[in-house]
Amino acid sequence: MNIRNIAMISVLMAASVASLNAQAYSGSEYEKDAKISLQNARDIALKAYPGTVVDQELEHKLGGSGLRYSFDIRAHHVTHEVGVDAQTGAVLANTRDSDE
Repeated sequence: MNIRNIAMISVLMAASVASLNAQAYSGSEYEKDAKISLQNARDIALKAYPGTVVDQELEHKLGGSGLRYSFDIRAHHVTHEVGVDAQTGAVLANTRDSDE
């Protein structure tokens, strides 16, 4: 593989990572009701299950305050769903994703 191909692959990988971090998330219309920011909730979720966030949403769901961030986090070929209360920052769920 020559230098030009390596440079092109590096640029494409950097763009892919940047687009993942900048992606919108489902439920952003509920942000005004949340006391915890998306970034704070994400940090909490990653402490509960370190890995790479592959999906994120803010949703109304039973348990806690009723408003939670839900993160799908992948590590070691396993995906966990981690739920973080959008009002208190409490971890409400940390379970292996049932879709696997």
